[in-house]
Amino acid sequence: MTTWIIIGVIALLAIIIASMYNGLVTLKNRVDEAMSDMDVQLKRRYDLIPNLVETVKGYASHEQGTLEKVITARNSAMAISSSDVENKIKAENELSSTLKSIFALSEAYPDLKANQNFLELQRELSDTEDKIMASRRFYNGNVRDFNTKLQVFPTNIINQMLKFTEYKFYELSDVAQRENISVKF
Repeated sequence: MTTWIIIGVIALLAIIIASMYNGLVTLKNRVDEAMSDMDVQLKRRYDLIPNLVETVKGYASHEQGTLEKVITARNSAMAISSSDVENKIKAENELSSTLKSIFALSEAYPDLKANQNFLELQRELSDTEDKIMASRRFYNGNVRDFNTKLQVFPTNIINQMLKFTEYKFYELSDVAQRENISVKF
């Protein structure tokens, strides 16, 4: 009789451990999926930026420094792997900041502001930025769920044996990036 009880307890523990492990793997895969979804939107942004810059060049040729910053920020962001979340966040935040300066330029150039190509690119980029923001929220929600699962009892005990690592949230690292860009002539 006691042998069956011991076997039952061992089987129950094995099921509990397997369930916790499977839960962690599922949440980890959701975080990876969320990052992949964000990459799709970031790729769309990377593809739109050169067209936007070329359109602006025709109207604001003396704003070469601003345009070069955008291209440099785009290239830097594209070069960083999605697995390097911390540096990817910094690069994407820098790119977002430089894009704001291009849209601020449009206020100073009425012809540019009225240009149909610019307006369409601006609309597409704005739509893409909204999708990126939603992707970031989705990613952060999955990171929250995964990190919470790692930290709560009894999964935290299992995690010490399995060595899952927490993900970093996608957030602004520099307070200055939260401020609006102003362009003065």
